[in-house]
Amino acid sequence: MTSGGYDPNQYPQGGQQFPQGGQQYPQGGQQYPQGQPPQDQYGQQQQPPQYGQQPQYGQPQDPYAQQPPQYGQPPQYGQPQDPYGQQHPHQPYGGQPGYGGGQPGYGGQPGDVGTRIGARVIDHLIVGIPVYIVITLFFGLNSFAGSAVNGIVAALALIGYFVAMETSQGTTLGKKLVGLKVLAPGGAPKLQPEASLKRNIYILAMIIPCVGPLVALGLAIYIIVTTSQDPNKQGWHDKFAGGTAVVKS
Repeated sequence: MTSGGYDPNQYPQGGQQFPQGGQQYPQGGQQYPQGQPPQDQYGQQQQPPQYGQQPQYGQPQDPYAQQPPQYGQPPQYGQPQDPYGQQHPHQPYGGQPGYGGGQPGYGGQPGDVGTRIGARVIDHLIVGIPVYIVITLFFGLNSFAGSAVNGIVAALALIGYFVAMETSQGTTLGKKLVGLKVLAPGGAPKLQPEASLKRNIYILAMIIPCVGPLVALGLAIYIIVTTSQDPNKQGWHDKFAGGTAVVKS
């Protein structure tokens, strides 16, 4: 200490004192006081951190220094784009930009083939049993006319049932019991009448006299095979309808 209160060890740079009150570096290209950047306690000149870099030990934090975005987060305004910072959101069902190979908006876990078969059997029983009882009462049990009329009425009743339920409820009674629903092309919760009619059109094969039920059964087996082989569990009837899908509700 000197008699005048000046301590040269306290202010090693000719008495120059650091700015007080948390004053930051000047912005916009202004010069540092005294023409030199401030120095730390060891007498080394401090340089402001470069764009996007963390300040080193002993250097003050520049509040205007922008940090690179974290992986998986989009860059904020004024920050550089991190080439590895692209978002990778959860892909919709099917692992592609859209369900079923490019159709947007689908989501949910697909229903397995066994559950879908059970739902279809329940629906056919719900409609088929009352129709069979009524036709038998009017035409007899083993008459040719009764069999032909039963096939026609049953086919029309089933088509009307599926179209009405899928367009109004997005499911059927059988699917509701096993926890399934039908999604329209694009992921809408309810089908349009045209799409529902297309995905159930195979039922009309029952109208063919004598062999109609066998033809409809063969088409149903083909649906089961194509559904089980498709990675998105879409049978040929789903694709024929434009890309409908049966998923768990």
